[in-house]
Amino acid sequence: MSTKIQIACRVNGEPVEMLVDGYKTLLEVLREDFNLTGTKHGCELGECGACAVLIDGQPMLSCLVLADECHAREITTVEGVAGDGRLHPLQECFADLGASQCGYCTPGILVTAKALLDREPNPSRERIAEALSGNLCRCTGYLQIIEAVEAAAKLMRGEESPLVEPGR
Repeated sequence: MSTKIQIACRVNGEPVEMLVDGYKTLLEVLREDFNLTGTKHGCELGECGACAVLIDGQPMLSCLVLADECHAREITTVEGVAGDGRLHPLQECFADLGASQCGYCTPGILVTAKALLDREPNPSRERIAEALSGNLCRCTGYLQIIEAVEAAAKLMRGEESPLVEPGR
């Protein structure tokens, strides 16, 4: 018999309260109890970054965080990145520049990149690579991902960002 715990926090800007099993990770609660399946099950060992979410604005691996640790905290999943009925510039640039192939890693990369751009509006290419170093992608080779983050940073700063076809 598992012990139930009461969780009260904000998920994607909305206050939520739920009684969940005390042994569950944040990843399990998001996917199974809140039905937010954008956050992906990856390695479940904290090595791939597929399950990254923002907790109080900081990227965290939800497979390593117990749901109980999230009481009274702000959690942002990939579903909460877009706002006002519009895609976030990161989402636009990832789509326009082909930064996502199979897409499995994309939610974790998007929230991690969002945290970076929220802190550093003009990161260098090296800084972007460093910030995303905990997010593994088996498809793209990372160049398109880094270019998409650079383009999104320009858009967010109000600069023109030439969105070009990949490989040009």
